[in-house]
Amino acid sequence: MDNIVIRPKTEFEVPVEAEVISPDILARKSPGEIGNLPVYLGNRKMALKDLFEIEGNPSMNLLLEGDFSRVKKIGFGMTQGKIHIKGNVGMHTGATMKGGEILIEGDASDWLGAEMTGGIIRVLGNAGNFAGATYWGGKFGMNRGTILIFGNTGNETGKKMRRGLIAIRGYTGDYLGGGMIGGSIFVFSGIGQRPGAEMKRGSIVLFQENSPNPPELLPTFIYNCTFNPTFLRLYLKALKDYGFPVKEEYIQGNYRRFAGDIVELGKGEILVYEP
Repeated sequence: MDNIVIRPKTEFEVPVEAEVISPDILARKSPGEIGNLPVYLGNRKMALKDLFEIEGNPSMNLLLEGDFSRVKKIGFGMTQGKIHIKGNVGMHTGATMKGGEILIEGDASDWLGAEMTGGIIRVLGNAGNFAGATYWGGKFGMNRGTILIFGNTGNETGKKMRRGLIAIRGYTGDYLGGGMIGGSIFVFSGIGQRPGAEMKRGSIVLFQENSPNPPELLPTFIYNCTFNPTFLRLYLKALKDYGFPVKEEYIQGNYRRFAGDIVELGKGEILVYEP
């Protein structure tokens, strides 16, 4: 398979804004044309070729090799194609994306997949704060699409999420699903404080692996019942296909349902696996 291969020429000391690194922009351009595209090193406008090595043939597949941890807006708003990043990546990766796939063999920084409306992002390492969230002052977080994180995430994951799926294999921080309007969030290990605060609808599913204590929920979540939700079986089988180590007892087991946040609509739910 042909790829456009991009590698940093040096280790960046200041952030690089490189919204042009997207299949939508690069797919039909030659390496020479790609090299002349504008990027910003701090507040200095430069050409992509000044900062990165570029090779390969015109393609909808981008291969990024090296340390991109200070490179921002990779795949921003992309609608198609695939970006494979072998290394860490900076802020706003996949934000507002509408389609395509991003695979990160490393860690991602803040605002991963913020306000995305389609596509799939897979992170084999950790992610920062605000994954799948809305930007400050925005109305909705992610509104369709899938984010799969095999490590941990920071605070405010899925804030104001409206649709879609976020799955976290590790731990997550405070305010998980805060202000959530819809969609589903799965967390397999521990969580921080105030999960689901101000959520209106949607589902947060907690398994608490490696966490001896039950999750501490806000008093505005009311226990309803213990049952086996049918929709969970479909989600968990899909996550298993994506490589999440889903145990069979999760598929067949029971979950305690808490409805909330009753200071809002109260139509959301937090489901806690019952061993």
